[in-house]
Amino acid sequence: MRPADDIEQAMARHGDTVWRVCLTALRHAPDAEDAFQNAFMKYALADDALFNDDEHRKAWLIRVATNLCRDMQRAAARKNLPLDEALSAAPASCDPSTQPDSPVREVLNAMEALDDPPRTPVYLALYEGYTAPEIAVLLDAPVNTVYSWIARGKKTLKEALL
Repeated sequence: MRPADDIEQAMARHGDTVWRVCLTALRHAPDAEDAFQNAFMKYALADDALFNDDEHRKAWLIRVATNLCRDMQRAAARKNLPLDEALSAAPASCDPSTQPDSPVREVLNAMEALDDPPRTPVYLALYEGYTAPEIAVLLDAPVNTVYSWIARGKKTLKEALL
């Protein structure tokens, strides 16, 4: 197991990015919390994994988080929820991004409406600043496919926000 200070340092440096990747992929905060915790648990237990630099560590964490989110989505697709649970309303919030008329909410709704892909590649490109070749490595997809996902996602977002 990795030392506690190594884990804390990785969480401090890359925690926000991993959280946003999980939340973008899963769209549900409690599920994103589970994926986030599992990603850092895997990091803590992967003491044999060697990283060239901090950017390599970040890419590894994003890749692990993305894979965990995919696994959770597959598991959820196989599970049937009771109607009462599926229709339960989210708790009220004073956060402006949760208000129906908020411009922030409009952008978030447009991102949530995207399928995945292109949601994750668009998020990584627009918010995290990754290039298409870097995203291709992170998502284990061909570079030209990533370019297509990003272009399709941007087009869909533009149409939704106009």
